[in-house]
Amino acid sequence: MTRIPFIEARFFDPHETQRMIEDRFVSHLRRRRVTDLSAPIPDSDEEDEHAPSLPLTLNDCDRRRISRRAKRLLELREAASGLSHLRRDDRERLEVLRDGARLIQIPSEHRADELAAAVHAEMPWMAPVTEIVWQAMRRSVREGWPGLRVPPLLLDGPPGIGKSHFGRKLGEVLSAPTTIIEATGENASFGVVGSQRGWGSTHPGRLITTILERRIANPVMVVDEIDKASSVTSNKGLAFGLPEGLLPLLEPLTARRWSCPYYQVRFDMSWVIWVLTSNDYRLLPAPLLNRCPPLRLQPLTPHDLIRFAQRQARERGLSEGSTDALIDAIESASLPPHRRSLRLVIRLLDRATDLQNAPIRH
Repeated sequence: MTRIPFIEARFFDPHETQRMIEDRFVSHLRRRRVTDLSAPIPDSDEEDEHAPSLPLTLNDCDRRRISRRAKRLLELREAASGLSHLRRDDRERLEVLRDGARLIQIPSEHRADELAAAVHAEMPWMAPVTEIVWQAMRRSVREGWPGLRVPPLLLDGPPGIGKSHFGRKLGEVLSAPTTIIEATGENASFGVVGSQRGWGSTHPGRLITTILERRIANPVMVVDEIDKASSVTSNKGLAFGLPEGLLPLLEPLTARRWSCPYYQVRFDMSWVIWVLTSNDYRLLPAPLLNRCPPLRLQPLTPHDLIRFAQRQARERGLSEGSTDALIDAIESASLPPHRRSLRLVIRLLDRATDLQNAPIRH
């Protein structure tokens, strides 16, 4: 992994006190005054009967000047840090970004081919999406980018076809931190980007929290059913919704210097991998659709369900008999297109796994 500057802030040693700075200034002043003298530099400024030269002794005026300069230096550091408005605990949370954040890289185009093949093998009906990710992986290698950058994805289609599962699988093959956000359960955009003063409560969003926990600048962020997200109103009567809150994060130019509502510090969010899902993209605002052109996905076929079940059964170690029974159950269901769902298959897999691993009763 490579490392990039991630936060627009400067970090100084929090343990360096004013007294420590003063001691350093004292040592420096002594060295300046003794430059043309042959005597050694004493270790302290205490009076010594063998002191070779009067210029090495600091008077009260020297002490006051040093104290003022040390205090001023601390004030300038505070202003230059960009973090002076934060509480100590918030500063400590951001301290992990002192040396920047890491980026997940694709080492070669061959490796990009392997990763794309792994995703396609499990979810072949997602081929239009996998194609975009595959080309993005190859491009990041070909153009020598410091890390993987994928354009924001909006997966639109009927429920149960595995849109959010695709996001999880992508994070798994990339070994990237993955956060799943249920838009229907989030308090507008606050759960994702955080909130600031003027609202009932203030807290950092799950986006910056994910990055702070793993210190990786290109995690996979899955926002499920964004077309069902609701808006809320602040104490001052301002309405705010999740699609609007995401707009600056989906545009590379603004994401590069995104201002966090909670920390009020700028971060480079241009590397985040966004996977948005919806059932009806027509409910989303035009600015979001301009940044994320919807990828319309078709309902699952019985063949898709069976291939998925067979692959999952092998990974779970199900016996041949259990797998055959599972396939029979899927084939006999004769579900209409709108009811074919990976959730149904996963429930059947869970049931088959429990039955196979249940203890034998005597």
